[in-house]
Amino acid sequence: MAKQNNLFIFILTIGVFGILTTEMGVVGILPLIADHFHVSISKAGLLVSLFALAVAISGPTMPLLFSGINRKKVMLLALGVFVLGNIVSIFASNFTILLIARVIPAFFHPIYCSLALTVAATSVSKEEAPKAVSKIMLGVNAGMILGVPITNYIASETSLEIAMLSFAIINALAFLATLLFVPSMPVKERLSYGAQLSVLKKPITWLAIATVVFIGSATSGINSYIAEYLETITNISGKTLSLVLLLFGLASLIGNLVGGKLLTKNAMKTVTFFPIILGIVYLLSFLTGKSPGSMMGTIVLWGILFAVGSIISQYCITSAAPEAPDFANGLFLSGGNLGITIGTAVGGLFISGMGTQYILLGGLLFLILSLASILLSNYMYSSKKQLSS
Repeated sequence: MAKQNNLFIFILTIGVFGILTTEMGVVGILPLIADHFHVSISKAGLLVSLFALAVAISGPTMPLLFSGINRKKVMLLALGVFVLGNIVSIFASNFTILLIARVIPAFFHPIYCSLALTVAATSVSKEEAPKAVSKIMLGVNAGMILGVPITNYIASETSLEIAMLSFAIINALAFLATLLFVPSMPVKERLSYGAQLSVLKKPITWLAIATVVFIGSATSGINSYIAEYLETITNISGKTLSLVLLLFGLASLIGNLVGGKLLTKNAMKTVTFFPIILGIVYLLSFLTGKSPGSMMGTIVLWGILFAVGSIISQYCITSAAPEAPDFANGLFLSGGNLGITIGTAVGGLFISGMGTQYILLGGLLFLILSLASILLSNYMYSSKKQLSS
């Protein structure tokens, strides 16, 4: 049974890695796409921004709509749509077709990812759930962070079409593995749409959503401009910059395992102390950012804490709405994408108004807000326990 569970979770991890690589990998080949289709780099950027917008819109709705259908069939549908979208992208004759081929699968992104998180958590004991979820988040973060340099490398060594083909291959492998090795998973106790939506009546759910948005804003506001920060403040560029960004990505993979273990050991302490620890790291970065040696250690910490923040966010929202896990994971994906949008925008304002180094102040602002929402959530949980006892 343990071996079957490990294989199952591994297949889910490959699935989310393929989907997130499809989403973020295109960032590494935007200049090539702009040249190939004779469009501006800002127009090519629509492949990223409209994809993220589709995920934010469909995050709360699509998992809800598909929550009563056999989970294996839903996963195969989502992966199948991504495979088809990737194949169309390879042969797209103009930019509009490419854009449509990316945006349509984006609406199925939250369905697969929320199901993967839910199924991983329910396939093990409640105590082991954070560890199982951290393995799925490993695929998410690997796709988000490593997908960019991997896709860029494939395109530079071969061609744009081969890079896009790599998206299709990863998703096709996940589709075949799901088809062959994942058992049928009919929904035994189907929750009505009303019952799932009723979690939004609870103040604790909205506090959890706020926490997800604030943590996402605090990390993305820095990570979106990490290359700019290293080039401008630390004076790292060229191949050295690529290696440092790879170091950041590898550190984030370690962070997934660290986050899962910490949550399993003591969830409340881990959640509460996260914004404080990340805040201290940001302050240290502000003071030592001009030293390349110091920044190497900082980059490792940034990468680890970025991944830990993602796992904590997912834990907060599923703990607030355990009765509707699919819907809760959809809210997590939507809130996370909203956090990316807000954090990147605020980071940009700090750069234009004060300079690149001051993006750290934007990160600190959101960490203070996340700590406030976490402490208020802790108070509500403790009050609820006292009333029930």
